[in-house]
Amino acid sequence: MGKILVTGASGYIGGRLVPELLARGYKVKVMVRAYSPGYAELWPDAEIVAADALDLNQLTIALKDIDAAYYLIHSLRLGHKEFASADIKAAVNFRIAAETNKINRIIYLGGLGDTQSKLSPHLQSRIQVAEELKKGKVQVTVLRAAIIIGSGSASYEIIQHLVKRFPVILIPRWAKTKCQPIAIRDVVKYLVGVLETPATARESFDIGGKDILSYAEMLNIRADLLNKKRFFLPFFSYLPLYSYIGSLITPIPAPITRSLMEGLKNEVVCQNHTIRQYLPFEPLSYKEAIIRAMNREEQDRIHTRWSDAYPPAHVLALKLNELENGPRYMNTYFLYTTKEASSLFRCICRIGGKEGWFSNNWIWRLRGMVDKILLGVGAARGRKSRTNLRINDVIDYWRVEDLQKDIRLLLRAEMKLPGKAWMEFKIDDDGSKRRLAVIAHYQPQGFLGKVYWYTFLPCHQFLFNDLIMQIEKRSD
Repeated sequence: MGKILVTGASGYIGGRLVPELLARGYKVKVMVRAYSPGYAELWPDAEIVAADALDLNQLTIALKDIDAAYYLIHSLRLGHKEFASADIKAAVNFRIAAETNKINRIIYLGGLGDTQSKLSPHLQSRIQVAEELKKGKVQVTVLRAAIIIGSGSASYEIIQHLVKRFPVILIPRWAKTKCQPIAIRDVVKYLVGVLETPATARESFDIGGKDILSYAEMLNIRADLLNKKRFFLPFFSYLPLYSYIGSLITPIPAPITRSLMEGLKNEVVCQNHTIRQYLPFEPLSYKEAIIRAMNREEQDRIHTRWSDAYPPAHVLALKLNELENGPRYMNTYFLYTTKEASSLFRCICRIGGKEGWFSNNWIWRLRGMVDKILLGVGAARGRKSRTNLRINDVIDYWRVEDLQKDIRLLLRAEMKLPGKAWMEFKIDDDGSKRRLAVIAHYQPQGFLGKVYWYTFLPCHQFLFNDLIMQIEKRSD
């Protein structure tokens, strides 16, 4: 077989699929919206191409010399009003570019849902994308899945946070709807399996795990695994309010939470079981999928996470080195130390997430809560790994823009701000000592941006000076 293209490779599922294809000896081209050095480090054996699915010319170039392509693109993270039109436009472009390049197959992962019933906008969009892709001459294989359970998945983290944090959980009436969840491990098996089974071309399949459960039952199973007693109370089901509350008490932002919750009103159970004739393996149960996800978390081995691709434009965001004359405002806070650079840097790379910011955590978390209320990403996103960082990883409401081992960590702010902000950690050798610095960079937007900088400047001085002292202290 020729070269395989994986779109959506920087997302949750694509990031799991690429290493599996490489391990099986395939030549893989990875399509991302914008190039980053982190991708070459992540997939050293893959070809990286930058292309936007909404740009037909870029897609046509990306699909050159491709034998089969995985279509894992969705615009769910754009929010309730925008994702459907963007999804259709991307699908049309992809179909045209695939035909132009005469590729053999497209493999698309969509959503389960009974087409005879009134579907949520999210599920309806998934079906429309499949139909759009199938209009062309290229053979299309469609896989339809319900919620996907695995370490780092949005559905898993919603369930996890609700059960862990609240002894009483408010349950709308649609939480009794039946669903057939599937483990991320099995999703990847099916994606690879249909590629290696030519007879699945031009076919559509439902894929699911062993169990058919209501959402309330899924929460109950998770609570039992934690040995926690949880009480479920009926709650009126005004979706916008419920999804907004859900976004405040879980790490998942409101646009994703609302789109996922809209789908809860529809029964999403496999009706077509013919995939078992081609790929007769036994899928995991819901409980087994949850246990595997828990183990990955405990081992600190979460390979991909929903936050890798959220917010949607993070890869296109203005970088610090792209500011023509540098940021307008910059403050440096530093101290000298005899500690080794490697020890200091290891400590820097542990900030945020469950461990917090070493001191004054309530201030950092308050800022995150304010951001959540304003429909921003908030601090509850945490981080994927407790100990390791890569470029593009998330740390609360920051994202790693640059990382140079034992020298520099640059974080870009993703919270709601009247401007652009960065926080830079630097370690410089100065003879027998090292200079440990935290540098705040800020590019204001209008008058409000300037007011914001000067208003919070005293707080920054207090926080950042204390932060570098704690890093120096904890780096033994």
